[in-house]
Amino acid sequence: MRIQDLEKKKILILGFGREGKDTLLFLRKHFPKKKIGIADQKQGNGYLKKIKNYDVIIKSPGVPNSVVLPFLTKKQKVTSQTELFFEECPGTIIGVTGTKGKSTTASLIYAVLKKGGVRSHLIGNIGEPVLSHLAKAKPEDVFVYELSSFQLENLKQSPHISVLLNVYPEHLDHHQSFAKYVWAKANIAKHQTAEDFLVYNTENKIAANIAKLSKAQKIPFKGGFGSKEPAILVGKLFGISSTKIQNAIKAFKPLEHRLERVGEWKGITFYNDSLATIPQATIGALDTLGPKVHTLIAGGYDRGISYDVLAKRISKSSVQLLILFPTTGEKILKAIKKPVEYLTLKSMREAVEQAFLRTPKGKVCLLSPASSSFNMFKDYKDRGEQFKKWVTYYGKRKQVSFQA
Repeated sequence: MRIQDLEKKKILILGFGREGKDTLLFLRKHFPKKKIGIADQKQGNGYLKKIKNYDVIIKSPGVPNSVVLPFLTKKQKVTSQTELFFEECPGTIIGVTGTKGKSTTASLIYAVLKKGGVRSHLIGNIGEPVLSHLAKAKPEDVFVYELSSFQLENLKQSPHISVLLNVYPEHLDHHQSFAKYVWAKANIAKHQTAEDFLVYNTENKIAANIAKLSKAQKIPFKGGFGSKEPAILVGKLFGISSTKIQNAIKAFKPLEHRLERVGEWKGITFYNDSLATIPQATIGALDTLGPKVHTLIAGGYDRGISYDVLAKRISKSSVQLLILFPTTGEKILKAIKKPVEYLTLKSMREAVEQAFLRTPKGKVCLLSPASSSFNMFKDYKDRGEQFKKWVTYYGKRKQVSFQA
């Protein structure tokens, strides 16, 4: 759907978070006299009933299709900020997706392009809302767009350059099944043409299968979480020298809450990997940090994911102490065959306190929950910030003692 198609339509913005507000500003500039409807769950249980009064619904990515469909008629059209951007963007779109690693990869690609003198912009989940860029966008602009499964699920176009990192079970509460989640991710590749490019991870079976759906020129790579290879390959597509690519990589600073080294306190090194919301991400963290990991803080909101694969990795690791949060902490513990010391706690303060008391000097305490955060924290950022706060608090105290 193009912008001009909206001129005579009654428009509803469904979901009024970060993207919804950006969409409203964009529509106001194009249609200053048009009355734009807004429906958001903060308005109460009846907010979805507003849908029937509009021709076009611009749906925010966090609103599941399953919630909207019962209120739609055949004459109504559902679109999204992502779809509008793809239709209107005069420049080149580099789309980056994967269950884990997409924020870091998108940021690193952006850093490489900037170092190479490419007029580039970081947008989407990790960057700025997208529609605000359209007014000044030119054909020479390159947009590095981090795309979630929510943004991809209804998309009928694929980026000129697509980067597909991995696909693991995630967001099953939103998509209703793993098959639907995979199909949403597949949209990054399946609408490509022979003039497009697909950079994909051959070591991830589902990513490799999705690649078969694309007509694009395929550029395979091998690598786990944090691989620099996708950024190197995209840089080469733009003719950027190896020296400039390596300089960009060396200057790149890791993102917060992604295997972030908090520091060394009382001889213990603490890592914040709060964004690890699936078992495979925690496995990646254990692989990266190696045998120095003594204490693992894990567990959180249960989205129905199996923890068998993580349990096997923990059993083979050097982890001697598990500090577990409800509710998936119990699932992780039950899946582990090898006996291991564990604590079940209900606050980050307790978890960090016990980590200081029980982790030997010279070892690592890793927060890598393998679960979402919503049962105990606002989000993964809140969880990570609390971890860092209490690490600093107890690290500066002369003595750590058990709380009553």
